[in-house]
Amino acid sequence: MALEFAWKVVKHVKSNAIVYARPGQTVAVGAGQMSRVDSVNIGAMKAQLPLAGTVVASDAYFPFPDGLERAAQNGATAFIQPGGSVKDAEVIAAADQLGVAMVFTGVRHFRH
Repeated sequence: MALEFAWKVVKHVKSNAIVYARPGQTVAVGAGQMSRVDSVNIGAMKAQLPLAGTVVASDAYFPFPDGLERAAQNGATAFIQPGGSVKDAEVIAAADQLGVAMVFTGVRHFRH
């Protein structure tokens, strides 16, 4: 339920969007950066509530494991993203190593 909610919210955020959420609640948003990991960090910096136990939605794929790793360090436990990066295997391996869930939608929301 939290992942579905986060996926609906991230659709409406522009450019390298990251949404931290709980069921029915947006906890933080990071967007508008040239780097997805920067959006992850900005979202964490702007959070007014603890990020422990949140889920993360990304409007486009994670091009490298660093964004996923940083969000997990911030307390995220599950991720939803379109997939499609040439480095998806590395991102999946990072998720497995971190013990976090990841859903691939095959749908990209990325907007400028």
